Amino acid sequence: MGPELRELAIGLAMLAAVALAFGAQFQNQAVIKGRENSPRLRGSLSIKELAKLFVRPRWISGLGLMGLGMVLQVSALTLAPLIVVQPVGAIALVITSLLNARSTKTRLNRATILAIGLSTFGVGGFVVTASSVASQVELTDQNLLQVLGLLVMILAAFGLLFFTFGKRAKALTYILGAGVLYGFIATLAKVVIQRLYQMDYDLLTGIALLSMIGALFLGGWFVQNAYSSGPPDLVIAGLTVIDPMVAIGIAIGVLGEAQQASTASIVALSFSGAVAVSGVYLLSRVHPELRPLKRTVK
Repeated sequence: MGPELRELAIGLAMLAAVALAFGAQFQNQAVIKGRENSPRLRGSLSIKELAKLFVRPRWISGLGLMGLGMVLQVSALTLAPLIVVQPVGAIALVITSLLNARSTKTRLNRATILAIGLSTFGVGGFVVTASSVASQVELTDQNLLQVLGLLVMILAAFGLLFFTFGKRAKALTYILGAGVLYGFIATLAKVVIQRLYQMDYDLLTGIALLSMIGALFLGGWFVQNAYSSGPPDLVIAGLTVIDPMVAIGIAIGVLGEAQQASTASIVALSFSGAVAVSGVYLLSRVHPELRPLKRTVK
């Protein structure tokens, strides 16, 4: 695959990130506005609250933008390896942070700016390193079965955790869940696209497609709950860091997209990932919109 197609894929992924940022901002505003008269201004959404979102124009607009972002992202995945495309979405974090600060008239403190910088720098380093070592590979039935097996285990773990601790879950918990699921969605999208290129029109490909759709709905539910529990830039930080880390981990460990990577490249990828994740964790601790919540929690 030529460098021109890879550059086009990165460009499409950047446009997808812009759509994701605006979509997240619109949906967050709709969720928070819908809870103005609720005794629980933060926390998980009830089924009734979730249903009411589908008649809110701003939420629908956000959904449309996020849908557009997903189409652009899938288009990018058809042109370049997963480990190149997926981390580019980190620019959505910067856009969302600026949009949310302006919308809520919240001044971002130094610690928050540092956290955003760490996440963006870490993912940026990941993209640069991944671009130099990534390669398209032929996917086998065994590869797909391994991905589906991992997804089943993740879903079982989430089901147990949220039936047990769901009512006490915080924003970061929902963000972690959504990020992991969206990482699998990106992986399954890449797998389905690749298998269609390979003319593998079989039952296993159909199962992968259905699994991707199921993970998309569950991940979307996690995202809406995350919006009700924290600011949109924290949600986007989780999605644009945890999502690619999961997807890239699968791409490297299961799909073999980094078989040509040297030891130095693996170290660079690991370091960049650690920096990005530390930025998300720091953001969940220092974001100015979350500080009043910590003081009021008894």
